[in-house]
Amino acid sequence: MILFDILPKGESVNADRYCGTLDRLRHAVRSKRPGFLRSGDVLQHDNATPHTAKRTKEWLERYRWDIIPHPAHSPDLAPSDFYLFGPLKRHLGGKKFEGEDELIGEVRGWFSKLDANLFT
Repeated sequence: MILFDILPKGESVNADRYCGTLDRLRHAVRSKRPGFLRSGDVLQHDNATPHTAKRTKEWLERYRWDIIPHPAHSPDLAPSDFYLFGPLKRHLGGKKFEGEDELIGEVRGWFSKLDANLFT
């Protein structure tokens, strides 16, 4: 399952937006894979400010999601940096889009062509 957001131009991710994304992720997983989420589920994210904010920590505690530690300034990249975001960036590179809807359609189309085994 892939969940993504396209931020409006000029906006950035803060703790409220990030927790909203986590809520959407939680609901998407619960509806598409009932029984999959349970106490002690694990999430990997880096140490970006929205990920370490008090509000985010409270959200994670409320739903009992554990975090895989990621040391500050770690040279280690997440697998998604290699297999997802890098190839997506190359795919979108140099393309011009008439608007946000066209961009979202292109991203959705790219994701739909990925081999499902990449995520197992």
